[in-house]
Amino acid sequence: MIWGAVVILILGGIFLLLFMVREAFLNKVVKHEISFPDFPDSFGKVSIFFISDIHRRVISDLIINKVKGKADFVIIGGDLTEKGVPFQQVKENLLKLKKIGPVYFVWGNNDYEVDFRKLDAILLDLGVKLLDNTAVTFESEHGDKLSLLGVDDCNQARDRLDFALMDADDNSFKILASHYPTITKKILPEHRISLVLSGHTHGGQIHILGYSPFEIGKIKKLENTILLISNGYGTTSVPLRLGAPAETHLISLKRGPEKIG
Repeated sequence: MIWGAVVILILGGIFLLLFMVREAFLNKVVKHEISFPDFPDSFGKVSIFFISDIHRRVISDLIINKVKGKADFVIIGGDLTEKGVPFQQVKENLLKLKKIGPVYFVWGNNDYEVDFRKLDAILLDLGVKLLDNTAVTFESEHGDKLSLLGVDDCNQARDRLDFALMDADDNSFKILASHYPTITKKILPEHRISLVLSGHTHGGQIHILGYSPFEIGKIKKLENTILLISNGYGTTSVPLRLGAPAETHLISLKRGPEKIG
């Protein structure tokens, strides 16, 4: 009886470990449809591919093939890399993402573990736009404007939301990318930031009996904005997940009654 129970426990442990590895290396694209009453009608529908916390992973071609031709641009939500990841791997990941569309990047805490000046040069050389307390504004043929803002790493107090807002068109529809979801604490009603895209927490990564220090990635309505927190695509240190599977996001924005999906 005892040996039978031991065997069952060992097999159960092996099964759980394999399941956690599988969760960590999924190539999942979560689709979201969000409508806003004030979204510029002349833009029609705008689709964003959002990927955060790549860390040590090599982006699978499965992800690229799922999204290619379906997104207008790509946003990397920080932690593109970390200490020990070859820069050649970073380049290959960026080249894959560029197959989807123009790529925009915000810094994460782990990106500063590497030679960040060299990383900055690679991003520049590959035509990736850095949103480091800056913004880029798109204008439709009818004169409507959409601004994509990004802030630098909050963990090192490098973030300056005020600078990003100054760089954006005041009357534009605003989307903010930040590695840290806590940036929402600095958003005021007068900023009129409609959507925030973030990562960093890995969705808690490992939930034991449903508990983790961080909530599972989700999209939710806050008082002053809508916030998406991603579980992220990769992991740091231990490549295991439980209850917070690896994910990326295809986000479609359009005009209509406010709806989060």
